[in-house]
Amino acid sequence: MSFAESRPSLPETLLAALPLQLPPEQRAALEAAYATPARAYHNIGHVAEVLRHYLDVAAGPGWRQPREVALAVLYHDAIYEAGQRDNEARSAVLAREHIARWWAEAGLDADRVAELIDLTARHGAIARDQVDEETRLFLDGDMAILGAEPAVFDAYDRGIASEYRGHVPGPLFRLNRRRFLKGLLKRERIFLSDYYHARYDAAARNNLRRAITTKR
Repeated sequence: MSFAESRPSLPETLLAALPLQLPPEQRAALEAAYATPARAYHNIGHVAEVLRHYLDVAAGPGWRQPREVALAVLYHDAIYEAGQRDNEARSAVLAREHIARWWAEAGLDADRVAELIDLTARHGAIARDQVDEETRLFLDGDMAILGAEPAVFDAYDRGIASEYRGHVPGPLFRLNRRRFLKGLLKRERIFLSDYYHARYDAAARNNLRRAITTKR
């Protein structure tokens, strides 16, 4: 079996539900990006989960620019190296390149796709009134893992630690991770949109309290 055949891929059911259908070459390039380097959390499985949240919103509040948001979901972690500060910017560049290559005549707003991806670098530091509702919903979908079932949240937390192992000294990672989680917990609203706030705030706070008080 070749690497391409064994590489994790996006579920067909999710892709079929999107408002645009990726050409096979684009899909292969995207999945290859998420496979390198090997990742414990920021992988194609994470993208699939955020796509599920995207589709939930599509069936509820709806999206003003559904194609652009879908592409932002697909590409938001395409470039990911633990400890690097330019992952989001590089992911946005890759999204632009792929839009130019495969969607040049489709009338897509590449600037909007890149803007959404860039904003994921500021999770936990964006005020509700700084962004529009569509942006809130997009960012919240990426952070919905905070309000997942405890076992799912714990797997996410372990995955983040695994990705940073070997890139950042353990004590420094634990210090910064705890600081980030505490910062989220102190916020008046963990989720920017009413849609996610109502569904996940209580569970997210329980998960965060547990993560902060658990010895690592």
